[in-house]
Amino acid sequence: MTERRALGAGDELDGRYVLQDLVTEKLGASTWRAHDTVLARNVGIEMLPSTDPRADNFLEAARQSTTVTDPRFLRVLDLVESDHDHHVVVREWARAFPLDQLLRQSALPNRRAATVVAEVAEALAHAHEKNLFHRRLTPHHVLLKQTGAVRIVGLGVATALAPAGHRDTFDDLQAYEQMDVEALGKLLYACLVSRWPGVPVDGLRSAPVEHGRLLRPRQVRAGVSRDVDAVCDRILGRPPMHHRTPLRTAADIARALRLTGEDESEVDDPSPLHISSPDLLRLDPVIVPAGPPPGLEPPRRRPKAFEPAPPTTFERGVSRARRATSTGDRKLVLAGIAMVLLIAAGLAFVVGRSTDDDAPVAGTTTGGDRTAVETLPVVDVRDLDPQGEDGEENPDEVALAVDGDPDTAWRTSTYFNRADLGGLKDGVGLVLDLGGPREVESVRVLLGGAGTSLSVYASSPGGDVPTRLADLQRIAALDDVGSDVTVSFPEGTYTRRIVLWLTRLPEVRPGDFQGEVREVTVQGRR
Repeated sequence: MTERRALGAGDELDGRYVLQDLVTEKLGASTWRAHDTVLARNVGIEMLPSTDPRADNFLEAARQSTTVTDPRFLRVLDLVESDHDHHVVVREWARAFPLDQLLRQSALPNRRAATVVAEVAEALAHAHEKNLFHRRLTPHHVLLKQTGAVRIVGLGVATALAPAGHRDTFDDLQAYEQMDVEALGKLLYACLVSRWPGVPVDGLRSAPVEHGRLLRPRQVRAGVSRDVDAVCDRILGRPPMHHRTPLRTAADIARALRLTGEDESEVDDPSPLHISSPDLLRLDPVIVPAGPPPGLEPPRRRPKAFEPAPPTTFERGVSRARRATSTGDRKLVLAGIAMVLLIAAGLAFVVGRSTDDDAPVAGTTTGGDRTAVETLPVVDVRDLDPQGEDGEENPDEVALAVDGDPDTAWRTSTYFNRADLGGLKDGVGLVLDLGGPREVESVRVLLGGAGTSLSVYASSPGGDVPTRLADLQRIAALDDVGSDVTVSFPEGTYTRRIVLWLTRLPEVRPGDFQGEVREVTVQGRR
């Protein structure tokens, strides 16, 4: 009798989900990142052997969780029963980091901790309205995306993975909401001090107690603000200090956290977290003196777009000549000089015999009959984000910048606190393909809001789609422009591709900056 083969990377489930990376294994279940070959997208896969006594409850819990439509819960996309002897739950895939991974390295600033827990509380309040409860909420079930958004996993399914044979009593059912409320208080406590009230959870040490009472966050770590500390005590205090009103619903907790004030100034040891990016998890942070600890925001490898260009053939020849000179082999140097002279003479002869039929280059024109200026069609448009982690900046919306409708627009991602893309990038932009070399007269750009800074570049008439600015000719650089700007090109400029590069973005909400290109029109001659 052969044993059932364990599933691994490359195996296909339900004829469409190809397993790629194992994420976690816990309580007998495994979580994978997989690729949906039908819809060409990444998905999350949770699997449990179909022979496990909890398998039916596992699928039923996932099925019930679909009644909650709050976008902060990762949606269930598909359920697969008894495929390769496993029950499978397919969820949407979020490029995010578990909160426990962050808290094991450092606590969060007061405002960030309040925001994260308020988001989780609001989502749970919506689930409680549907009589659904998480019941196993820990930092591992909270995900933080690079944009700062919060996602929650395990609604109902975490409970279904509890030890087999467990039977809920009527008192258990009545207490489930309070279990989630208490978990929110513990989650807030952990965000403030990197300790978990009670037994250790997700690699976090137990919170300290004194005379049988849990110490408040302000007693554990300096710098915790009074109002956030008070909210935590109103949830976990038995009873709360100073006769404060207890918080007994997720909606009340979310409301109280949204009303918390500014962080208090540090009096002893200022925390470097206050100068970090608001999302706390970007992989390309701004490195400043006395900045975030390396474990919190590790500096990423320099993007390839900013690596030095490889040496040219001429530069390699010069290097060989210098090495030859240093070793005394002067014959090679003389031969190299003679070769250069011969090449120069040949080029001069070819240039002298060239005619006006040669193809024009960027920045020049061959003269001849000049046709009337017209609106040049843009046959293709792409986003340009050489410093982004995935190299993309809302590519699904780029066509809206050239669709002839100023009411639609391509928008950048939202950046926090600084107009210069949060200090994280030099810029982002669009690459407009005219379909072939064209003589460009001007470019008109309609922008959303005021205060955008931008540059316009032109590529050579041939070549590939540009992935960096180093190989382009800058036409103009404009600071703090309005919503309608026109850039004139030097006379006789021939190019195929135009790059619109945004370096500073307007403020759309307090502390939030986002660029918007509503329409781009190119004038020139074919």
